[in-house]
Amino acid sequence: MSFPLLTATAVLPAIGAIATAAVPAARRDAAKALALLFSLGTLALAIAVLVRFDPDGDRYQLTESHAWIKDFGVRYELGVDGIAVALIALTALLIPFILLAGWHDADPLETGSKRWRPTQGFFALILAVEAMVILSFEATDVFLFYIFFEAMLIPMYFLIGGFGDRAHAHGEQVASTQRSYAAVKFLLYNLVGGLIMLAAVIGLYVVAGNFSLQEIAQARAAGSLDMATNTERWLFLGFFFAFAVKAPLWPLHTWLPNAMGEATAPVAVLITAVVDKVGTFAMLRFCLQLFPEASKWATPVILVLAVISIIYGALLAVGQRDIKRLVAYASISHFGFIVMGIFAMTSQGQSGATLYMVNHGLSTAALMLVAGFLISRRGSRLIADYGGVQKVAPVLAGTFLIGGLATLSLPGLAPFVSEFLVLVGTFTRYPAIGIVATFGIVLAALYTLVLYQRTMTGPVKPEVSAMPDLRMRELLVVGPLVVLLIALGVYPKPVADIVNPAVKQTMSDVHKSDPKPEVEAAK
Repeated sequence: MSFPLLTATAVLPAIGAIATAAVPAARRDAAKALALLFSLGTLALAIAVLVRFDPDGDRYQLTESHAWIKDFGVRYELGVDGIAVALIALTALLIPFILLAGWHDADPLETGSKRWRPTQGFFALILAVEAMVILSFEATDVFLFYIFFEAMLIPMYFLIGGFGDRAHAHGEQVASTQRSYAAVKFLLYNLVGGLIMLAAVIGLYVVAGNFSLQEIAQARAAGSLDMATNTERWLFLGFFFAFAVKAPLWPLHTWLPNAMGEATAPVAVLITAVVDKVGTFAMLRFCLQLFPEASKWATPVILVLAVISIIYGALLAVGQRDIKRLVAYASISHFGFIVMGIFAMTSQGQSGATLYMVNHGLSTAALMLVAGFLISRRGSRLIADYGGVQKVAPVLAGTFLIGGLATLSLPGLAPFVSEFLVLVGTFTRYPAIGIVATFGIVLAALYTLVLYQRTMTGPVKPEVSAMPDLRMRELLVVGPLVVLLIALGVYPKPVADIVNPAVKQTMSDVHKSDPKPEVEAAK
C-alpha cells in the first residue's frame, strides 16, 4: 500500500503533542479540545489498521522499510502482527478516555505565591507517550524499538513528577517531595533496565550483523545464523531484564506502587494499562522470536518469578490502606499471570496472556478512573476515609463494583476468559505452577470485595454525605469501558481471532506444541 498507515498512526499523536504544547497558557480549554481531537484521529487510524489487517495473512503486515543509518544497518522498519494490532487498538482507545478523565487534573492551582502546572503540558505529554508506545508496538527493527522503548520514559517522568495527585497534597512541599521520589525511582529502574538492554542490542548486532527482527529470525530458523548457547542466553537475559522491569515482574516491581500512588488517576492508567504492556509484548516479540532456545532454558525460573508476582502482589493488595496503591499491587499480580501465560509455552497460555493484556487494560482503566473520580470528591486516597458511598452516589458505586469484579475476573466479564486460558495453558504443562497460581484468584476476590465493602457500604460518613454522583463527562469515560468489559466477557471471539494466528507463529518460533491430552476424547 502506498499510504504509510503505521507511520501515520504514530506520527499523528506526536504532531498533536507539539500542537497542544504550542497553545498559549491562557487558552487551556482550547489545548484540551485539541489534544482530544488528535487522540480521536489516532483512534480512527488505529481502527483503519485493524480493518486492513488480515489475521490469516502474512505474519507482519502493512510493512514499511526505509534506510536510516546505513553504516550500522539500522532501518526504519515497521510491521504489525495480530498481537501488535490488538495492543495498538487498546492504546488508541484508552487515550481519549484518559484525556477526558484528566480534564481538570492539570488546571492551574494557586498555592501560596506559586501557580501550579501548565495545562497544555499535561495533555501534550500524554499524546507524546501515546506516539512512542504505538511506535514500540510497530517497530520490527530492534534498534528502532529500543529508541522508543527508552524515549517514552522522559514524558512519563514529567507526568509523574510534575503532575502529581492533588488529593495527596497535605502541603505542596511534601507532595512535591513524594512525587519527585516516585518519578526518579521510575526513571532509574527503567533506565538501568534499558542500559542493560542496550548492551544486549549491541551484542545482537555483533552476532547477526543487522538489527532487523525478521531477517534475524528467518536466519535463525533456516540455520544460517549460528548463535553460541552461552551468547544466546546472555543476550536473552539482557533483553528480558529490561522487559521485566517495564512489565513489572517481581522483584523488579517496586517502582510501580510509588509511581501509581503519586500520579493522577489518568496517568496511573497510562502507566499500567498502556506503557507497561510494552514489556510483556516485547517478551513475545523479541525474547521468544530472537532467542527461542534461551527462552526455553529460562522458563522454569521465569515461571517461579511469575507465581511469586501473582501471590506477592495479591497479598500486599489485601493489606493496603491506600486505594491507588491497592490497584497498583493488584496490577503486579495480574502481570504475573500475563508473564506466566507467555512462558507456559502453550497456545492456550499465550493466547490467554495476549487477551489478558487487552482485558487488563480495560478493567484497570475502569477501576482506577472511577477510583480517581471518587478520590477527587473526597480529597483522600485512604480507604478508611470512605463509607456508605453507594447510598449517596449509586452510579459511582455501581461502576466501581463492575471495575472491581472485572479485576477479580468474575465470569461474564472480559478478564475471566484471559485468566482461565492462562491457568489452563499453564496447568497442561506445569501443573504445580498452575495450582499455586490459582490462589491468586482467591486473594483477588478478597482484596476487591473488602475494598468495596469498606468504601461503598455501611453507614454514610459525614464527609461523603454530600458527595455528587458521576457527571456526564465521567459517564462518557466509564460507560464505554463497562460495555466493553461485558461484551468481551460474553463474546471474546473478535479479539481471539486476531491474536491466535500470531500466537501460533510464536509457538512455532520456539519449536513448541501443546501437550497431548492424557485421556483421548471419545469417538
